[in-house]
Amino acid sequence: MNPADEILDIVDENDQVIGQAPRGRVYAEGLRHRCVFIQARDAEGRLFVHRRTPTKLVFPSLYDMFVGGVVGAGESYELAALREAEEELGVSGLPDPEFLFKFLYEDGAGHSWWSAVYEVRCELPVSPQVEEVDWHAFLPEEEVVDRLADWEWVPDGLDAYHRLRAHRAAEGSR
Repeated sequence: MNPADEILDIVDENDQVIGQAPRGRVYAEGLRHRCVFIQARDAEGRLFVHRRTPTKLVFPSLYDMFVGGVVGAGESYELAALREAEEELGVSGLPDPEFLFKFLYEDGAGHSWWSAVYEVRCELPVSPQVEEVDWHAFLPEEEVVDRLADWEWVPDGLDAYHRLRAHRAAEGSR
């Protein structure tokens, strides 16, 4: 199936479903939809970081510190988080990702999506999808922070990362 043909729920400013449309139309018309962001850490606590392939519909060839993607029509955030994490990491049998928070991402150009942020521990050997991932590594968080200014990051992932760091600081964890 062509990713542009995948049917997504269209949601309002309160994250209530108001319709459905193919992903290609959702992106072209800037229709509000749902996404999941999953921060994957290995057994040593390092972050999974990757560069997206140049064929991605959104943010091709940019770096990301999350795996994830769109929530399909009728799919829950929870199911989408596990599906996307296993698909993008190329593993099966992950524990259920832990929900952290949700926010409305808006890019200033008329595009927005509800974004649910999760984290998961991946102690399995990863084999990322070649259609999704050009390069990957598990990096210490300090190295990720050092590369924030040097690498071109997906803007929604970078926003989610800053929100996650603020969330953790507010909780006094990590």
